Amino acid sequence: MATLSKEEAAALIQEVLEVYPEKAQKDRAKHLAVNDQEKTTKCVTSNRKSLPGVMTIRGCAYAGSKGVVWGPIKDMIHISHGPVGCGQYSRAGRRNYYVGHTGVDTFGDMNFTSDFQEKDIVFGGDKKLAKLINEIDGLFPLARGISVQSECPIGLIGDDIEAVSKKGAAELSKPIVPVRCEGFRGVSQSLGHHIANDAIRDWVFEREGGGTAFESSPYDVTIIGDYNIGGDAWSSRILLEEMGLRVIAQWSGDGTLAEMENTPKAKLNLLHCYRSMNYISRHMEEKYGIPWVEYNFFGPTKIAESLRAIAAFFDDHIKEGAERVIAKYQPLVDAVIAKYRPRLEGKRVMLYVGGLRPRHVIGSYEDLGMDVVGTGYEFGHNDDYDRTVPEMGNATLLYDDVTGFEFEEFVKRVKPDMIGSGVKEKYIFQKMGVPFRQMHSWDYSGPYHGYDGFAIFARDMDMTLNNPCWKNLTPPWLKPVEEEQRAIA
Repeated sequence: MATLSKEEAAALIQEVLEVYPEKAQKDRAKHLAVNDQEKTTKCVTSNRKSLPGVMTIRGCAYAGSKGVVWGPIKDMIHISHGPVGCGQYSRAGRRNYYVGHTGVDTFGDMNFTSDFQEKDIVFGGDKKLAKLINEIDGLFPLARGISVQSECPIGLIGDDIEAVSKKGAAELSKPIVPVRCEGFRGVSQSLGHHIANDAIRDWVFEREGGGTAFESSPYDVTIIGDYNIGGDAWSSRILLEEMGLRVIAQWSGDGTLAEMENTPKAKLNLLHCYRSMNYISRHMEEKYGIPWVEYNFFGPTKIAESLRAIAAFFDDHIKEGAERVIAKYQPLVDAVIAKYRPRLEGKRVMLYVGGLRPRHVIGSYEDLGMDVVGTGYEFGHNDDYDRTVPEMGNATLLYDDVTGFEFEEFVKRVKPDMIGSGVKEKYIFQKMGVPFRQMHSWDYSGPYHGYDGFAIFARDMDMTLNNPCWKNLTPPWLKPVEEEQRAIA
C-alpha cells in the first residue's frame, strides 16, 4: 500500500473508531492522530485510564517499579510483597544483563516473595514480611540491601511496610526500602516509575553513610535509565569512556546500591529512558545542581548527535574525544549500511512500544533506509509525544494506548513490511503473516545501543524481514471457506 495522505490517514482513524459505541468513540478519538509537524498544540491525549472492555497492552504500577526501576539493581534483594504470581511474572523477563554470581552477590534473576495466602489478607502480612527480611539476611549475607515492592493487596489491607522496613534496617544495618507501588495505582506502569524514583530520593539519597568514597574528576558522569537489555548499557558505556568521560554509576541495568548512592556526585547525568527516570534527574538538578541531558544511542546518526551534545557540557578534550570516537566507528557504520541498506531500503515499519523506543529507534530504521509509518506509546505522557512529532513524517499515524483491535485494523490497512512491538502482540501479527520484532527485549538478541549494537540491529531487521518463511504463511482468514470446512470435517 502506498504511503497514506493526511486525509486518508484521518479517514482510516475514523473508520476504525466506528466499531465503538458513541461514548467510547469520543474517548478513543482523543488518543489517535495523524502526525503534523506544524502543530503547536498537543497532538493526542495521553496518560489517561484505559477504557474498560478494550484490550489494553499496558502494565501496572508494580511492573513499573519492580520490573523496570528497582528489579535490575543487582546487589539488592527485591521482595514482591503479596501473592506469588506478580513476582514470578516479573522475574528475569526483561533480560537485564549483569555481572556477578547469582544467589551469592547478585540476585536479579531470583524471585523473592511473601507468597500471600488467604490468612495473610485477613490478618495482615507485617509479621510475615519482618520474618522474611530476617530470613533473607541469614541466607544471603552479601546482599547490600532490600526493597519491598508492594502488590495490590498491600494497599487494600494497609500493611505498614514503612514501619517494618525502618525496624529491619536498624536491626540489620542495611537499607530496606519500602515502595508503595501497588498495581492498581495510577493508569499504567508510568506511575510506578515515578513512585520508584521517589523511593530512591527518600530512602537512598537521604541515607546517612551511603556511597563509597572516591576522588572526583571533572569528567564524572552517570548513565541513568538504561536497563542493559541484552547488554545495551555496556555498549553505551564503551563510547562514553572512549571519549574521555568517567562513568561513576549506571543504573538500573547492571547497577548497584553504591552506584545509586554515588550518583549525586556526578558532573552530568546522562538520561536514556526519559519516561522512567526524568523525575529523579530533575530532583538532582534542583537539589544538587547536577545538569542532565537526554541522549539516544540508537543508530549512527543519533549516536553522533548525542555524543556531540554530551561533549558540549565539557571542555575541548572531551569534544575532541567525541569526534575521535565518531571517526573511529565510521568504517563500521559504512560497512553495515553498505551491506544491509540495499536489502531494507524503502521498507515500512509500525512501532508500538513503551518507554523511549517509540521515538528513539526511528533514527536506526532511517539509517537503514526504512520508514516508520506509525508509532505510539503504551504509557507515554504529553511530553513524550511532543518529542516524537518532529521525528515522524507528516501523515504518519500516532496512537496512544492503542487497543488490540485498533492496532490490528491499522496494520491491515497500512500493510507495513514490519512491526516492532511487545511479546503480547508478537504472535498475533506473526499469525497474520507480518514480519515482527519484539522491541521490548530485542527478541532475545542485542545489544542495540551503540555502534556495535547498530550492526546487530541491522542484521536482526534483515534476518526478520527477508526470512523466506513469510512467503509460505497464509493467515487463517485468507484461506478459502471450503478448505476450512474440509479441515473441520
